[in-house]
Amino acid sequence: MTASNLPGFTRHTINVGGVNISVHVAGNGPALMLLHGYPQNHMCWLNIAPHFAKDFTCIVPDLRGYGDSDAPEDISADHSTYSKRQMALDLIGVLDYLGHDRAHVLGHDRGGRVAYRFALDHPDRLDRLGIIEIVPTGDFWRSWNAELAYKAYHWTFLAQPHPLPESMINADPVSYIDHTLKSWVNAKSLDIFPKPALDSYRAQALDPARIHAMCADYRAGATFDRQLDEADRVNGKKIAAPLRFLWAEGGFPGQTGNPEGLWSNWADQVSAQSCVSGHFVMEENPEAVLDCFGAFFGSD
Repeated sequence: MTASNLPGFTRHTINVGGVNISVHVAGNGPALMLLHGYPQNHMCWLNIAPHFAKDFTCIVPDLRGYGDSDAPEDISADHSTYSKRQMALDLIGVLDYLGHDRAHVLGHDRGGRVAYRFALDHPDRLDRLGIIEIVPTGDFWRSWNAELAYKAYHWTFLAQPHPLPESMINADPVSYIDHTLKSWVNAKSLDIFPKPALDSYRAQALDPARIHAMCADYRAGATFDRQLDEADRVNGKKIAAPLRFLWAEGGFPGQTGNPEGLWSNWADQVSAQSCVSGHFVMEENPEAVLDCFGAFFGSD
């Protein structure tokens, strides 16, 4: 246990199945896990986590391949090493280590995909589910048109076979990450990102193993994750927990036409709201995140 760069948190390194997962913990009360997305890490919760830690045991991991967690090589032909099923299993190991039978889970971007896979695979370990700025993987693929393909080009670029995207990104990784971050915020500026967070996103991009992990994350999304979701959809498998969904008017789900309706096909208890923001809602509009989910997770 060491000091964390999230104020008031301590950092733990938890070995789960041979992979070290870095986790930041603070607070007391019911467990609440906050899951980051691409191309970020736990620092995207800098403006959010200390507020939640007032009422919850707030658990903020780096997903495998990101931040200070291990980045194992993607050697599996089906890319299951970076599947959302495997990442959800990592989180089960984290909860077991910290002594929590159940938790609320809130995920943004790739972390949102891990969160709903957690809900589908481990319903007995979940209380309430929060999703920020995604729709289910298969539904998103089916929503593509020319405009969405242009906006979400990274879905196909990062999923290309190794080493094409890695080689291109590693030629100038910081510029690539800066471009990605800037292009997905409403202001088209990096100024909304706190300096410690932005520094951490740039630092992890300088590690070729983490660039490989990010690409593997998207390779899994285009194959293993998508196929698993489609099988669950055909079989009528649904999320049992109450689901709260926040989407940004300037983000990706809004391009699908009916993002709340897509989630209603996956869960019987869905509530949703939109907010003024680009994709990175926790940094562009943290008040909207706290307003949307504070009372939701605090409900009996």
